[in-house]
Amino acid sequence: MALIHNTTMTPSKLELLTAWLPAQPWYQQTGTKPDLSRAGGFRLDDPRGEVGIEFMVVTDASGNGDMAYQVPLTYRAEALPGADGGLIGTAEHGVLGRRWIYDGVHDPVLRAQLVALIQGDAEAQAQSVSNAADPTVKSQPVAEGALTLIRTAVAANGPSGTDLRMETLSGSDAQAGELMLRVIRILQPGDSDDVHHDAGPPCLSATWRCTDGMHVGGVFVTARYSRI
Repeated sequence: MALIHNTTMTPSKLELLTAWLPAQPWYQQTGTKPDLSRAGGFRLDDPRGEVGIEFMVVTDASGNGDMAYQVPLTYRAEALPGADGGLIGTAEHGVLGRRWIYDGVHDPVLRAQLVALIQGDAEAQAQSVSNAADPTVKSQPVAEGALTLIRTAVAANGPSGTDLRMETLSGSDAQAGELMLRVIRILQPGDSDDVHHDAGPPCLSATWRCTDGMHVGGVFVTARYSRI
């Protein structure tokens, strides 16, 4: 279960994201510096206890209307080889020391745990409370039983979100398959199948808080799965 340390991080997550977000292809440019606030999210456990995993939602109030962005994050005690393009920055954690913070879609540990969450083999944890499940996170399995991941990679990162390609094995006969996930970066309230119809039906939804204090829910990840 996720352990939350009540301590400081320098620079803060919001400071790092303020510098990083404007360079992302899905960020809606406002002509001024992002004005970010935390709006929600949840955590996942790394079974080996080495990598921190957080799905963070931030709202940007720098434009005419607030935009809600999903930024999966991983926290590591040292640099992840081959993932320089996904590095958001480094920060000093008050308990754990220096942490390398990544856009989590580039981290194979997050990708594996995301699939486990979708398939019902992992449980979402509260973002800011230790050892507490988050019941607002809802998943819809894409296949029967567990999926064993063979290869995972970022297939595309554009205005519509970030697409992940997974080669899988499933069932007692080790049937090969391909799972395509789209991590929705610009969140919109609503849970109908036609919200992101071009990327497949929703497989993960959660809630976040608007700047007026209202909590809303929406699609965080969609999926297409096929056997090969």
